[in-house]
Formats: sequence, C-alpha cells, structure tokens
Amino acid sequence: MKKIIILIVLIQLSYYGFSQTCDCSSNLKWLTETFEKNDAGFQYVIDIKGENSYATHNTLYTKKASKISDLNECHTLLNDWTEFFREGHLNVQLIAQSQNAIEQTGPSDKEIIEKYKNSEQFEIEKQEFDNYVDKLGNNSGFEGLWASGPYKIGIIKDNLNPNREYVGFIVDSENPYWLKNQVKLEIFKAKDGKLSIRYYMGDHSPIDFERFEFYGKNYVLAGSGNDLYANPSNISLRRILPKIITNEKVERYLNSIYSNKPFIEKVSDNTVLLRIPSFNYSNKKYIDSLLNSNDNLIKSTENLIIDVRYNGGGSDYSYEEIKPYLYTNPIRGIGVAYLSTELNNKRMVDFMNDPDWSDDDKKWAKESLNKLNKHIGEFVNLDESIVSIDTLKNVYPNPKKVAILINGNCGSTTEQFLLEAKQSKKVKLVGTTTAGVLDISNMYYVSSPSKEFELWYGLSKSYRIPEMIIDEKGIQPDYYFDKTIKPYEWIDKTIEILNYK
Repeated sequence: MKKIIILIVLIQLSYYGFSQTCDCSSNLKWLTETFEKNDAGFQYVIDIKGENSYATHNTLYTKKASKISDLNECHTLLNDWTEFFREGHLNVQLIAQSQNAIEQTGPSDKEIIEKYKNSEQFEIEKQEFDNYVDKLGNNSGFEGLWASGPYKIGIIKDNLNPNREYVGFIVDSENPYWLKNQVKLEIFKAKDGKLSIRYYMGDHSPIDFERFEFYGKNYVLAGSGNDLYANPSNISLRRILPKIITNEKVERYLNSIYSNKPFIEKVSDNTVLLRIPSFNYSNKKYIDSLLNSNDNLIKSTENLIIDVRYNGGGSDYSYEEIKPYLYTNPIRGIGVAYLSTELNNKRMVDFMNDPDWSDDDKKWAKESLNKLNKHIGEFVNLDESIVSIDTLKNVYPNPKKVAILINGNCGSTTEQFLLEAKQSKKVKLVGTTTAGVLDISNMYYVSSPSKEFELWYGLSKSYRIPEMIIDEKGIQPDYYFDKTIKPYEWIDKTIEILNYK
C-alpha cells in the first residue's frame, strides 16, 4: 500500500452571497456537529480536556452566536471556537460576503481615482531630486529611489513637516490609482527614538507597520509579527539609487525565499544548496528533474544544505527522490490511521477523479476507499502495518554532511520529511523550531448548508501520539540560530558549521 500525506493549500474563495444577515447559531450548530463526527483529532482532545470543559466551551459560544448576525463577526467566532482543539490543520474559511460588504468594498476604478486625486503631494522637481540623490553616499539610509511592487518611490528627509522624519512619494506608478508626487509612505520618530512606517496601500488606505528591518543597505522589509517575510501584508523596498555595492548574502537570501520553484546552486567550493519552497504535489516533477540533472554535482560535493524555510508542506511523494542523498541506515516511519466516515471517504473519490493522478495512484485510492467503507465510524490503517522501514540499496560517499535549514513556518509534510531525514547519521537540522502541525493531518473540506463557510479539518491521526507529539511543539533544530544571526546569514553560518574541524 502507498502512504500519502497531503497538505491542501487553503485558498480564500470569493463567492458573493446576497443575504445581508447571517444565522450564526445555525452555522455554529453545523460546525460542531460536522467536526465532532468527522475530525480525526476531536476525541483525542476531548479525552485530554474532558467532556465538562468542552460543554462549558460550547455553552459560551452558543450564547455568543445568538447575538451575532454579521457574517464577518460570525466567521471570527467560528474560528475562535476551533481553537479549543488545535491551531494547525483546522480552519473555517469564509466563502460568502454580505451585500453590505460588497457595496462597501466595490467602488469602480474611476471612483477611486477621482476620490484620491487630491491626496497629499510632496512637491519636488525631478531634476532637483535626481541631483539630491547623486550626492548621497553609501550611508544614505532611507533616502534615495526605491522600488516596491508596481511603484518607484522617492524617499527624502522631510524638513518641512515637523511631524515626520522622512516622506516617500511616487516617482512612477503602474497603478492608475496613484499619481506622480503623491505621498506613498511616511516615516515617523516616536518619543523613544524608534522609527515607524505608515504605508498607503493600492487603494490609498493607510497601514502602520510596527517594525522594519534593513537587509544590507539595499533592501527594507516592513511589517508586523516576528517574521517580516511570513506575513503577506508586509511590504518590501528595493533600492534603485544611489547605487550601493550589493550584499551578496542578502541578494541570495531574498532570491531564494521569494522563488516559487526549487533550485540548486553551488554556494562554496565544497557545498551545494538545494532550495525547496514547497512539497506540493505539483512541485514533484520539478524537484525530481532538478535532482536528476544535478545528480553528479550532488554526489561529487562534500556538503549539502537543504533549505526548506517557509515550506508549509505538500505530499510525501515530493521528497522521495531526496532521500537517497541523505540515506545512511534504514528509515523508520510511523503511520497514520484514517477516520472512516461517509464524508471523509469522499476524498478518495476526489483522488480517483483527479486527472493529475497516475493509474497506480488511482488504484491505491480505489482500494483504500473499499477498505474505509467497510469500517465506517472506525480508525483505519491503510498501510500493511503501523511501522514502515525504508531500506535503500546504496549509501553514497557524498554528500558526507547534510544540513537542513528550518524555521517556524515549516509544517505538515515538511515536518514528516524532517522526521525521516534526521534519522540519517549525515543530517543535522539548523535554524529554529518548526510549526508543529503534523499529528492530525490529511486535510479535507466541506461547505456549510448556508454556503457561507467551509470547514477544513483533519482526516488522520498519527500512531506516534501520545508518546511523540509534534502538534503545538514542533521539531527542534540540532543547531539553534538565535536572533543575532540574521536570516540572510544562515547559509554562510551553516557552511561554517559543516566545515568545522
């Protein structure tokens, strides 16, 4: 039998409903009944927290739901309800919007342009700004010409407005909502001397970022949260002028992190870097092709670094061809049990109808479906045994040492990959603790009767629990990189560790 753990990427769908109100009580009732019957982790949590605690939780949220009629407020409540169980592999998606929300968020392009054509401008002639930038040196800080998405933004110290330190204005824009010289960002200094950034989004709405960070002298990342890259609402600025010598570490890091496809490059005389941004099944063919075309390079190089930072998961199949390069001894894997219900088993039907699945994969899905349907209401092992032992024929002399870069955004299948990889005598994990979303896995979804929400939940439970729990704990690195080691320094620091004698 084949084993597969798939993380389905959650995509926020846009479905425009027509009701202005939401029956939140009915939606909560649907959520609780559906989750209780179908989620593989439900009873596991109840056994830990107790029936009384769950009953108290439900009473509280039932009262809250009875007072809510707004769709967005109900969406928040439903997701808050799920937090009783776990954070990962569980989510309620909003797939409808009230008519009020549509009316509030749907002005025409012409209306937006007309509304904001008179927004604040910073008046400076192009030649004057160009001359000013020419005089800036290597320590120009924020000042200069920057690129951010479809915009070229001039940033200059503001000596006219005592309320701000710097002002950023449009030099050129591919967005028709933004005109030349309109103020695109402002940088303020607080009483404690710290700077903050206010950035005006595409529709001119302001967003204040609580922190920012220079990456070298040519990049600025601004946003909120501990990880400036991870939040999609954060912004990045890339310096155009004055021209300052590029920091190769920063360039390599940003090119790596923002790449959607896997790649391989030699980063030192004895080290090859393999970057895997995602283990999504669609990436498997690129990973396999990349490894095949660089097989000689990998096998002739002493060190291998595999960078899986921000890799949120995918399919076990996607990393199968990586394992031979890591292998030193049999790899022991602990399987999962699937909760069989009429709803859950429909996922196997989906697999059988998927044009991207091979005939062998569809055969596995059909056999699995038959087995599941014979045990409705039970947990079912689709493999021949709970434990699998993967034994390969060869142990390659190179790479001799393998480091895998990890951080708090590594989850699901990526964590499964790490559990297998770290059994090798060659492998060390480097970075920070992973997300911890693996024990309850194999996500599936179902729409609410109101067609306003989708519940995404887990179909399987690992046989590792409760003795070896990953959820909400994560996998810790062998070498911890603290905050004094910047993310763009991780690769060079890892090379140093690998070469230490």
